[in-house]
Amino acid sequence: MTSEPHPIQSTGSLGISRLTLGTAQFGMPYGVANRVGQPSPGEVVQLIRAALDGGINCFDTAAAYGTSEQVLGDALRELRMSDQVSVVTKVPPLPGDIRSDPGQAEQWIENSVDSSRQRLRIDCLPAVLLHSEVDIDYLNCLLKLRDKGRICHVGVSCSHSSGVADRLISEGTVAAIQIPANVVDRRHEQSGILERAGHRQLAVFVRSVYLQGLLLMPEQEIPVSLGEIIPVRRHLQSVATEAGISCAELCVRYVLSLPGVTSLVVGVEALPQLQQNLLMVARGPLNAEIMDAIRSGIPHLPESVMTPFQWLPRHELIGSRSADNPESGRTKTTTGAAEDNPTENRSA
Repeated sequence: MTSEPHPIQSTGSLGISRLTLGTAQFGMPYGVANRVGQPSPGEVVQLIRAALDGGINCFDTAAAYGTSEQVLGDALRELRMSDQVSVVTKVPPLPGDIRSDPGQAEQWIENSVDSSRQRLRIDCLPAVLLHSEVDIDYLNCLLKLRDKGRICHVGVSCSHSSGVADRLISEGTVAAIQIPANVVDRRHEQSGILERAGHRQLAVFVRSVYLQGLLLMPEQEIPVSLGEIIPVRRHLQSVATEAGISCAELCVRYVLSLPGVTSLVVGVEALPQLQQNLLMVARGPLNAEIMDAIRSGIPHLPESVMTPFQWLPRHELIGSRSADNPESGRTKTTTGAAEDNPTENRSA
């Protein structure tokens, strides 16, 4: 294991790349658009090597992502890069009976962090976030572990509502937050959270850039329960065509254009996805004209569409589209791998 501290903000000797590689797919089947499944350990090493070669120096994982931490830790060790990158991991949501007991909660969090250190093979974890903002009252437990040298930076993975993120920005106790944002879910953008976080020099990681792949799925594969996204999908495709870019690039560069964003957390299942994502990020923000065109055609969607943790379970979503179209579900999608938080606010 290594002990060199890692900076988390977008300044300093290492900095954070504009693209963070999400690794949930390394440890579990993940995302409504995922047809490929988990990459093998050998494929993971190839993906990480390609990510490093492309300038990515930050990797997002979590104890709740199946075997993701272990697979990532093994791959980084094989590549001898454990002390050259920033790994952001997360403490799982506290079980209800433990959350109600401060003593047990603190021990549970400490045990979780130590387990992550072992799996990732890193003595001082670059950044550890609470995976659920419901547990924010125990943020001090992570701060204590930071003071003990087991964590370099502390943060919280926040939900779609702005209350907790706003509190964290105001208090100035964390170095990083992770939030969902995309072309249709503009709640944090409109609340001013992104700008305020930027002014306080917090590292802001944005997940859900593709809304778990929903923004890129062919219409015939979109689950019936999420059908309200179809007119939006058509609008985005129209704007993208007019701009001469893909819909995926439109989604990525839209979020890159938002003030205060440090890095986009995007997962992949295969090398072509990674290569495409690197190219799109390299092209930078969109111009104001395209941004206005995007916003002009986005209606207010219900939370049940914009918020993945309110969706039906993954197998039911896939079943709902397969029943409606027997051919759907057989076509693999090559972009838009999931990057959302699978345990987000389940206890909220």
